[in-house]
Amino acid sequence: MECLVFTAALENKGWRLDVFLRERIGNLSRTQVQHMIEENRVLVNNKPAKANYRINPGDEICCEMRDPQPSQAAPEPIALDVVYEDADVLVVNKPRGMVVHPASGRYSGTLVNALLYGCRDLSGINGVLRPGIVHRIDKDTSGLLLVAKNDMAHHHLAQQLKEHTVKRVYLALVHGRIAEPGGIIDAPIGRDPRDRKKMAVNMQNGKPAWTEYRVLERLEGFTLVECRLKTGRTHQIRVHMAYIRHPVVGDPKYGIREKLPGLTGQALHAGTIGFCHPRTGAWLEFTCPPPPELLRVLEGLGSRYPLV
Repeated sequence: MECLVFTAALENKGWRLDVFLRERIGNLSRTQVQHMIEENRVLVNNKPAKANYRINPGDEICCEMRDPQPSQAAPEPIALDVVYEDADVLVVNKPRGMVVHPASGRYSGTLVNALLYGCRDLSGINGVLRPGIVHRIDKDTSGLLLVAKNDMAHHHLAQQLKEHTVKRVYLALVHGRIAEPGGIIDAPIGRDPRDRKKMAVNMQNGKPAWTEYRVLERLEGFTLVECRLKTGRTHQIRVHMAYIRHPVVGDPKYGIREKLPGLTGQALHAGTIGFCHPRTGAWLEFTCPPPPELLRVLEGLGSRYPLV
């Protein structure tokens, strides 16, 4: 990793920041430059700036340049919990702590690396770094994930996700005692204007987001809820539950500092997924229990799950 430093000249006055950097860093596209800016890897006079910032002569612009991504993901002998597999689709129970696909700063140990080792065929629609990946769940969220083994299956599954016909049910332990039996959170999600590394309910620039939750069990200081997704925005459940002041327990980004003994990550599990098979049209639905760590935490709180 290196830092490039530029000083704006008089001739650069009024230029957009992203245009200026595109001209100075010839091997990057404007989109790549904008991603750098969104990730706060570009500082103007030691402060983050937006892509549309207008350059002033004498501005000092510092850019954090990361190592280039590998041209493709490499197969790695990582064990996977395959819940279902046929010629078209895979359903995998992803463990907490595993990243779904290679990205900046993490090029090995991902679900894709494991899939490439254990699966002969994967769809190529999303490129060599995300083969077979139709949708994602967060690194520290455990649970069920759909994988497409060919392009036909990928198209069909992606269309179902777009039309909100895929059934996705999550189990979440949240802070506080929710009084009502359940509800619907209909609030748009977009980048947090105060922190570009986070998402937030953003009424002006957010995309539609819809989460239905149902109380399963009220515990001392906590509530166990079931969440159903209609949309699939980044960090949707985590953002929405924090928005109604019941953040997910153990969430390092949207939660609170209080931790539960024995819990190393966020208490969020993608427990059920249902979809129409892309070739046969038959409805398939799968459920997997939460990881043992979360079950032990629930037991310690006096939970009767899964009896509730």
